[in-house]
Amino acid sequence: MPRLPITKTPKVYVGGAFIRSESGRTYPLEDADGHFFANVPQCTRKDVRNAVEAAAKAGPGWAKRTGYNRGQILYRLAEMLEARSAEMADSLELGGATEAAARQETSAAIDRLIYYAGWADKYEQVLGNVNPVAGPFFNFTVTEPMGIVGVIAPDPAPLLALVSLLAPVIVSGNTAVALASEAQPYPAITLGEMLATSDLPGGVVNLLTGFRKEMVPTFATHTHFRALSAVASAADRKALALGAAESVKRIHLVAAEDNPDWSDAAAQSLYAIREFLEFKTTWHPIGV
Repeated sequence: MPRLPITKTPKVYVGGAFIRSESGRTYPLEDADGHFFANVPQCTRKDVRNAVEAAAKAGPGWAKRTGYNRGQILYRLAEMLEARSAEMADSLELGGATEAAARQETSAAIDRLIYYAGWADKYEQVLGNVNPVAGPFFNFTVTEPMGIVGVIAPDPAPLLALVSLLAPVIVSGNTAVALASEAQPYPAITLGEMLATSDLPGGVVNLLTGFRKEMVPTFATHTHFRALSAVASAADRKALALGAAESVKRIHLVAAEDNPDWSDAAAQSLYAIREFLEFKTTWHPIGV
C-alpha cells in the first residue's frame, strides 16, 4: 500500500519558537507548476508587535556578547546552512528557481554569513576611533548597537537578500524582526528551522510571513524599532519614510524597482554594519 505524503505545516519563527499567526489566518503557497504546496501563516500587525517584544527581551543579552562570540555563532549558522544546502536549494526551486540558480544563491548566502562573521570582532577597530584633542584628555569614539531593527526582504533572491539584510544588523548586537518575501516565503521558513537549532539565542532574529500591505504601516510607525532596513516599492518607501520621521528612527531603503544584484560584491560591506550602529564619545582625564 503506497504511503500518503506528509504535508508540511510551515510556521513562523518568533522568540525562538515556531508559532502560527496570531489571527490563525494562512495563505496558500504553490510550487513552480501551480500546484498547492502548503499554507503559510499570514501574520498581522499583532504578530509584529509580539515579535518586537521577543526581540526586546533578547536584545540586552545579545548586545553584551563579545564580537568574537557573535562571529562564532554566525559562522556556525553558515555551517548549518552548508550542511542543509540541498534542502535550502529545494525551497528556492519551489519558487521557480532553476537547480543551478538555487544552488548558486544558497552558496552565496553561506558566503555572506561567513563575510559578516569575519567582521564581528574587527568592525570596532575600523569604525571606532581615538580622537586627538588639545588638552590633557583621552577621547574615544566607540560603537554601540541601536536595538531592534525592522527588516523587509524583497521577492527576488528571497534567501540571499534576506541574509544580506539580516547579517549586518545582528553581527553588531542588534536584534531583528524580519518580514520575508511575500511571493516566496518558504526559504525564510526553512532558514528559521536552521536558526532554531543553531547557537543564535531565541528572539535575536524573528521571521514573519504575510502581506506587506498589512504590516508595512506597523513597521513604519512602531516606536520600538530603532531602525528599518527594507527593499521596497516607491509607495512603501514613502510610507516607511513618513512613519520613520514621525517615530524618529533611522532608515536604510533600497528601491525594489532597481532590482539590486545581491550576489555582487557590492552587496556586502563594512558600511552596511555601520548603518545600524550608534557612536558614543567618551572623555577621560589623563593620569586619573
